[in-house]
Amino acid sequence: MAWFKKPKYTIVRAASEKKTEIPEGMFSKCEECGEVLTRKQLDTSFKVCPKCGCHMGLSARERVEILIDPGTWQEMPLATRSGDPLGFADYPAKLARARQATGLEDAFLKGVGRLQGIPVALGITDFGFMGGSMGSVVGEEIARLAEHAGAARLPLILVSGSGGGARMQEGILSLMQMAKTSAALARLSDLGVPYISVLTHPTGGGVTASWAVLGDLNLAEPNALIMFAGARVIEQTIRQRLPKGFQRSEFLLEHGVVDMVVERGRMKETLGLALTYLKPRALAA
Repeated sequence: MAWFKKPKYTIVRAASEKKTEIPEGMFSKCEECGEVLTRKQLDTSFKVCPKCGCHMGLSARERVEILIDPGTWQEMPLATRSGDPLGFADYPAKLARARQATGLEDAFLKGVGRLQGIPVALGITDFGFMGGSMGSVVGEEIARLAEHAGAARLPLILVSGSGGGARMQEGILSLMQMAKTSAALARLSDLGVPYISVLTHPTGGGVTASWAVLGDLNLAEPNALIMFAGARVIEQTIRQRLPKGFQRSEFLLEHGVVDMVVERGRMKETLGLALTYLKPRALAA
């Protein structure tokens, strides 16, 4: 049988079998359960997983789209710019990368608009900009927005996603913003202008210890991590195991730190209802 040879075959791929290119960003995985979601599913659900209810991160401008009535948003430019007071290694380069990645000048976006027809002043920290951390610029701009809200008699809403807390690259100048923002909000309260705080995942450090929990009404998204120090640091300090769900919004609701836990899809409606009751006090004659 030496004369027998196996025939050679040529495999021809049909035109219909060509590899299909999937556009980048068409699919995404839920951060909690791993469910594969399409871009359309994420857009229609406000980036909330339809399977497990995980509230995934939003940029500051995405939150504006969710909360502010279309066509009414007027962004206010930041009046200050971060320096490098400590000569911290690589800080200017990190700022430059964050600006390029987010399109923001710093970790704070502010402006005025209408929420269900009600004029408001709105400020949002963006976790994508160095963890939404509060440096000199963020603290100064929050204080300025509070002053504007007081002068214009506009209810103030601040949305926190500042998992970075105070920005360590600016040292004591960053920590000073805790007192500055708290004082600005106290003056706003003296004027009888309402302030609502919306806490999202994650909110931490000096932000939690100052303006994020000083609202006349403190709202939080479900299962948001809201804390000052990390759980491991606390456990190592007190040498005790912490309760399950410690530092999550539902736990803090039970213990009086926040007033309501509100799903993202109902946040605008809830804020609008609250603002119909929390109106700026009339000026004294």
